[in-house]
Amino acid sequence: MDFDWTTDYAAIWRDYSKSLRPVRQLDPVELSELIGIEPQKQDLIRNTERFIAGQPANNALLWGARGTGKSSLVKAVFNAFRQQPLRLIEVDKDDLLNLPEIVDCIRELPYRFIIFCDDLSFDLHESSFKHLKSVLEGSVEVAPENVLIYATSNRRHLLPEQLADNLETKIVAGEIHYADAVEEQISLSDRFGLWIPFYPQNLDNYLRIVDCLFRDFSGDRAALHEAAKLFASSRATKSGRTARQFFNHYSESS
Repeated sequence: MDFDWTTDYAAIWRDYSKSLRPVRQLDPVELSELIGIEPQKQDLIRNTERFIAGQPANNALLWGARGTGKSSLVKAVFNAFRQQPLRLIEVDKDDLLNLPEIVDCIRELPYRFIIFCDDLSFDLHESSFKHLKSVLEGSVEVAPENVLIYATSNRRHLLPEQLADNLETKIVAGEIHYADAVEEQISLSDRFGLWIPFYPQNLDNYLRIVDCLFRDFSGDRAALHEAAKLFASSRATKSGRTARQFFNHYSESS
């Protein structure tokens, strides 16, 4: 499908057609809807502002607890700046082997591109992360100045960490020398200049998110909170995702 970057703000890579598909219905999430992650918001906003202005900016890895707003923050920051010459391309982990070709197609265009890799992690024997490495820091050809990678993951180092890997780590002349397996794990995440950690929400923030979702609720707010806490207990997690699921559940049953 043909599209025009002047009117299509985002695209998704589709491997079956080896092409970009324009996104016609963007997730409308806004920064004001994301509660309890103010430092994370400011870090990614500041980095994106520098990128748009042509100033030095970093590839960003948003890592941490599930359901805490990592993906939503990337989309909300993009929504905040997409009226500027900023565009977004989502690439699935399984399609990273196409990443060099995607970058080749956009490196000369008069836009700034965020390549969004959501829920990124690799198994021990996968090799697709090597394509990501070359785009993050370049190879013989330098990385394009109009492209940044924003990735989310539950893992800080993106690759699985095993106790046996650390047993080979040694201290030589007072310095830590990591085992080869650990070096491989760290080398990928080290290519992201901006690490943004996300932690599980506490109860107060969880209820603030619930209140935001139920801003037009006219019933018993205390009873609503009790129902929200019971729902979170049944899921064993208090997160923005859980609050959204509670909103969907309570709205259907009320």
